[in-house]
Amino acid sequence: MSYNEYWQKIYRVMEEWNKLSESYWRDYSGFSSWQFWVILAMVVIPLIVLIFAVDRRRIFEVLFFGYTVHILWDYINDFLEIHLFFVHNYFLTTMLPSAFNMTASVLPVAFLLLYQYCTNHNKNFYLLTLVLSGIFAFGAASLEEMIGMVDIKNGFNKFYIFLIDVGIAYIAYWFTRFILKVRKRAGVQSE
Repeated sequence: MSYNEYWQKIYRVMEEWNKLSESYWRDYSGFSSWQFWVILAMVVIPLIVLIFAVDRRRIFEVLFFGYTVHILWDYINDFLEIHLFFVHNYFLTTMLPSAFNMTASVLPVAFLLLYQYCTNHNKNFYLLTLVLSGIFAFGAASLEEMIGMVDIKNGFNKFYIFLIDVGIAYIAYWFTRFILKVRKRAGVQSE
C-alpha cells in the first residue's frame, strides 16, 4: 500500500469511528442514561471539593502537582484504550477523552489533596500514595468494572492500574519537588 493509500484508509476508518462513537453515545451514554449523570458527577463533585479544600497559599504548587497527574494519566489512558487494555464504556461527550471524569477530575484532585495533606502535615507521601492507589485500583476500578463502566482486557489487570497510579503520583511528586528547587535556586519568591 502506498503512503497516500494508507492515509486515505486511515481517514476513512477515523470518520467511521467518529460516526460510530457519536451514535453509541446518543444511544447508550447520552443525557438519558444514568451513566452520563454518574460521569458528570464524577467531574463536578471533585472540582467543587477542590475549590473549598485547596491551600490557597500554595495553590500554584498544588495545582501543578494535580495537573501533572492529569496529563500523565491522560496520555497513559489513551495508550491503554487504543490497545484495548482498559476501556471506558461510557463518557461525558465524544469531544473529550473517554476517561475524562477520572483523568481530569477524580484522580488529579484526590492525589493533589493527598500531596497537600502530606506536605502540610509532614506525612509520608510515598506510603499514603500506596494506600490511595490501592483504593482506586482495587476498589474504584473493581466497582466500575462490576457495574459495566469499564472493561479490563488483554491480560491487563487491577494490579497494573495500581502500579500506574503509584508511578504517576511519584513522578508528579518528584517533578513538583524539582520545580520547587529550581524556583528556590532562581530566587523566585512565593506570592
